[in-house]
Amino acid sequence: MTARVLLVEDEVNMARTLAKNLERAGYRVECAPHGEAALARLAEAPFDIVLTDLKMPVMDGMALLRAMHARHFASAVVVLTGYGTIESAVEAMKLGAADYLIKDAPPQQILLTLERVLEMEALRRENARLRQEIGRFRRVGELIGQSPAMQAVVRLIDAVSQNRSTVLLTGESGTGKELVARTIHRRGPLATAPFVAINCAGLSETLLDSQLFGHRRGAFTGAVSDHDGVFRAADGGTLLLDEVAEIPPTLQAKFLRAIQEREVTPLGSSRAVPVNVRLIAASNRDLEAEVRAGRFRADLFYRLNVVRIELPPLRERREDIPALVDHFVSRFSAEYQVAPKRIAPDALARLCEHDWPGNIRELENAIERAFAVSRAEMITLDDLPPGIAAPGEPPSGPVLPLAEVERRAIAAALRQSGGNKNEAARLLGIDRQRLYRKIEKYRLA
Repeated sequence: MTARVLLVEDEVNMARTLAKNLERAGYRVECAPHGEAALARLAEAPFDIVLTDLKMPVMDGMALLRAMHARHFASAVVVLTGYGTIESAVEAMKLGAADYLIKDAPPQQILLTLERVLEMEALRRENARLRQEIGRFRRVGELIGQSPAMQAVVRLIDAVSQNRSTVLLTGESGTGKELVARTIHRRGPLATAPFVAINCAGLSETLLDSQLFGHRRGAFTGAVSDHDGVFRAADGGTLLLDEVAEIPPTLQAKFLRAIQEREVTPLGSSRAVPVNVRLIAASNRDLEAEVRAGRFRADLFYRLNVVRIELPPLRERREDIPALVDHFVSRFSAEYQVAPKRIAPDALARLCEHDWPGNIRELENAIERAFAVSRAEMITLDDLPPGIAAPGEPPSGPVLPLAEVERRAIAAALRQSGGNKNEAARLLGIDRQRLYRKIEKYRLA
């Protein structure tokens, strides 16, 4: 495809000569006599490159650059300058210009510069596309993480969501088992059908029996009307049984029969009712150990353990913490209706060092606490819970080096700002020049 160039130059002879050379090289060229006319044309049609003089009447090149940045025009900019104004060209590059040229540069040098800038822009667009693809991979619903452990979880979710296989989710409390279950449901063929979740812990055997399978009026004291139970409520959809290890042994046989026969018998009834659910079970306990201890039926375990997804604890995927922090900061900024906060580097480092016994749920609570206790624009160590801000024991898992923490903080700020470097610098509390150096250092461009 032929690249389109908008040449912004007030000297008619210079504009005519440049345009002719560019057209001979195959570019489509349009001319504008000053920045204001260029802005009007950019609002009407896209251009691959804006080649602009710096000194012009009405609106000069620097003002054009600022206006293009404010209006989010995507064209790459190359500035034309005389020998005496190279400092201005360097300043223009700080404002986002891709390169600069001396006005009487040889035609071949001009063409090489434009070709190089176009290649850089093509790479930038490809990188943006790849980042978007990676973003889709690292975020399934609100599941966030690009660590190998989370990538493995995402691959399993992608596989099982397309069928109705029984899934067993295991992992510590707070690792996101219910979120995984909901994601499997939403991404599969049952997405429009019911999703019903029940926590099997803390209920008496009779009440759990009633909640699972339903009851008939008068089946027990307080049963004043019929109740369907969660199996029937989820009929045609997905049923999540959280903390499945807490089902009493005396009720496990009835539960196994419901899975095998695809029917339930409500309390107080002798007639079975057919049900059709996709079953997802979750537990923070070692079910194999429960089987060995005689607290959980082996045949029930094998019925549940068709596809097993083990969710890693947060301390084993510390590289995901900056992205999770970025996500929670964005979410709570919206919920608390405040400008997006930024997080101090030492506070982020401390979050990455913490062992997180409560996993993602504990991290989420820590970030929400920071919003609740402080109105400042930056989250500092003082805003974190005392046990995190001043840890007693050293972390047990691998700790990210400070450079990696900094790299991820900058990457998170760039994501949060949509690639706007001025906004990213503001979020990080550093100046734009320092941000550019860091972007180059960590190859984040």
